[in-house]
Amino acid sequence: MLNVRMNSILREFMAADDVITSEYLANIIQVTSRTIRNSIKELNTLLLKHGAEIKSVRGTGYELKIHNDGMFKHFLTELSGDSLNNGDVPTLPEQRIHFLIRRLLLSDRYLKLEELADELFISKSSIQNDLRDVKKIFEKYGIVVEKRPNYGLKLKGDEVKLRYCISEYIFNREESDLGLLNSGISMLSRDEMQTIRSIILDQVRENKISLSDIALNNLIIHIAIACSRIRNEKYVMLFPNELQEIICQKEYGVATEILKKISESLNVEFPQSEIAYIAIHLLGTRMMANLKITEKDICSFVDQEIYQLTEKVLETIEQKLMLGIKDDKELFVSVCLHLKPAINRFRFGMNLRNPMLEAIKSHYPIAFQAGILAGICIKEETGYNIEENEVAYLALHIGASMERMNNKTQVKRCLIVCASGVGSAQLLYHKLKSRFGYKLQVAGTTEYYKIKEFPFDTIDFIVSTIPITENLPVPVIQVNTILEGNDLSKIKKILDDYPDQKVEYLKKELVFLQQDFETKEEVLNFLTDELLKQGLIDEQFLPAVLEREAVSPTCFGNLVAIPHPIMPQTNETFWAICTLKKPIDWDEKRVQFVCLLSVKKSSKEDLVNMYSLLIKVVDDSNMVYQLLRCKSFREFHSIFLSKKE
Repeated sequence: MLNVRMNSILREFMAADDVITSEYLANIIQVTSRTIRNSIKELNTLLLKHGAEIKSVRGTGYELKIHNDGMFKHFLTELSGDSLNNGDVPTLPEQRIHFLIRRLLLSDRYLKLEELADELFISKSSIQNDLRDVKKIFEKYGIVVEKRPNYGLKLKGDEVKLRYCISEYIFNREESDLGLLNSGISMLSRDEMQTIRSIILDQVRENKISLSDIALNNLIIHIAIACSRIRNEKYVMLFPNELQEIICQKEYGVATEILKKISESLNVEFPQSEIAYIAIHLLGTRMMANLKITEKDICSFVDQEIYQLTEKVLETIEQKLMLGIKDDKELFVSVCLHLKPAINRFRFGMNLRNPMLEAIKSHYPIAFQAGILAGICIKEETGYNIEENEVAYLALHIGASMERMNNKTQVKRCLIVCASGVGSAQLLYHKLKSRFGYKLQVAGTTEYYKIKEFPFDTIDFIVSTIPITENLPVPVIQVNTILEGNDLSKIKKILDDYPDQKVEYLKKELVFLQQDFETKEEVLNFLTDELLKQGLIDEQFLPAVLEREAVSPTCFGNLVAIPHPIMPQTNETFWAICTLKKPIDWDEKRVQFVCLLSVKKSSKEDLVNMYSLLIKVVDDSNMVYQLLRCKSFREFHSIFLSKKE
C-alpha cells in the first residue's frame, strides 16, 4: 500500500503541529528534496481517496489536511495491519537493525550473512556494519551473537534474558491486539492471546491483586512468550534458593492457578521454574489498591528498608537539584508504593517497558534528571542497576510533585516603586489588585532611594513609574501611574510566563553554527574544548556528561540532543549550542541540533522556566529547521527569541 519512504513521510506529518518543509523531510529521511516532492505527490494520490491530503502552503512548506475524519481513521487502521504483512524491505539503518534483531530472536537455526544480505537487498559489508549496532543492543541483555564458521549467526544467552529481549523487540506494545508481532508472525493466535488475557483478569480479580494496564499488558506478553518457547522446548532455569524464595510468596499461588487454567486451554505444560518465572512478573508489577494512604499509614504497607530508601532518594534529589519537593507528603507515599514492587523487578532483572519514555524525556527533562539521580541513589543503597524505563516511571511521580508545588506557588509578588508620593503608589496598588486579583500579590511600596534596602528574595519583579538603570536581581517593569494598555500587557506577560528579557543563557561565544562533525563524540569533544578555553568547566566535565549519556541518551527526537553532566559541575548555568551541516547518529536517533546544558552547582535559579523555553524551541520541528539553516548568531538569536513572543 505504502512504501517505507511514504510511510515515514506520513508519520512526520501526523506528528507535526505546523507546516513542514520538503528540506526538513529530506534531512530526516536522508534523500533529496526532489525525491520528497515526488513521494508527496504519490502519497497524495492515495490520501485523496481516504479523506485527507497534503497541501502545499505557498512559500512555507506542506501541511496535512483531514477532510473526512472517519475515512482517514479507517485508512490508518488498514495501514497498520497492512504494514505488518506487506513485506516491505527496511531501508533506513534503524529499520534494518530492528529487522535483524527480530530475525535473530525468532530463529532457531544459524543464519548466514549472505542470506540476511539477500533478504535486505544490501551488501554483505552493509550487514556487517548493521550487526555492530545489533550486537551492542544484545549486550545490554547479556546476549551474545555467536558466529560459527560455515554455519552463520545464532543467539546465545540466558533464557530469561532472551525472553525479556523478545518482549521488547518482537511485540508491538502500542497495538491493542496484543498477539501480533511487528514482523507479521504471531507467536500465538488471537484466540489464544484472548484466552490468556481472560484467565489473568479472572485470577487477579479473585485474588484482589491490582495491576496497571501496562503491567497487565506485560504479563500477557510474557505468558504468551513462555507458551511459545515451551512449545519449542526452551525452558527457564532458576537457582534452588531463588526458587524457594519465590514459592513462599502469595504471587506463586496466583501464578500456579493462572498457568493451570492456561495449560488446560492451550495444552502447554508449565514446570515449577516457569510458574516461578510468571510469579516474578506478578511480584514486580503489583500495585497498591488503596492509593489514599497517608505518610503515617505507609509503614503498614512497606517495610522499613523501602521507607528509608525513599527518604534517602528524596534527600539526594533535593540536595542536587533543589526542586523544593522533599517535603511533599504525597510524593513520599507514591515513591514508597512504587519502590515496593520495583525492588522485586530490580532483583530479578525484569524489564517493565515504559511506553511514555520518550515523551517523559522530551517534555519533563528536569523530572527525568531527578529520576536518574534517584536511580543512582538506589544503586548505591541496593546494588541494583536502574535502567531508563524505570527512571521514567520515577520521573512521573517527581513531575507530578513539581506540578503540585508549581500550582501552590503560582501567585507572584511585586514591589511598587513610585516617585510621586503615597497617593500615586496607592492608586497603582489598587489598579494592580483589581486587574490581576489572586495572580499578583503586592509586597509593598517604596521610594527609589530606598530600593536596595528591600529583601529581593521575597519578590518576583518590580513595577516602577520611573526608569531604574541599576542592575537588580529581579526584572523591572516600567509603567505609567495610570496603567495604560501596554503597561497591563507587560505585567500580564510576566505573570503568565516569564520576564520579557534577553535569554541570559544564549551567548554569542557559546553558539557554533554549521559545524561539520560525524559523531556524537566529536561534537562533545569540540564543545567541551571550547568551554575549557573559556574557563567555564574543568577536566571532570566531559566524563560527567558521558556518564549521563551512558545512563540514558539525551537525544529527544526531532533532530535534537540536550547532553548535560550527571551532576551539576559548574559555577554558572549556561548553554553551549552546536548546529551541524548534516545529521549524525546519536544512540539510534538522528541529531543535528545539540545544546550542551550545564546547571550551576547548588542553583536557586528558576530552572523550570529556562527548561520550558528550551523545550518549547526544540520541540517545534519547523523552528529547529529554521535554526539549522542559520549562518550567523544574529539570525539564530532572532529566530530563537521569536518563540517567546
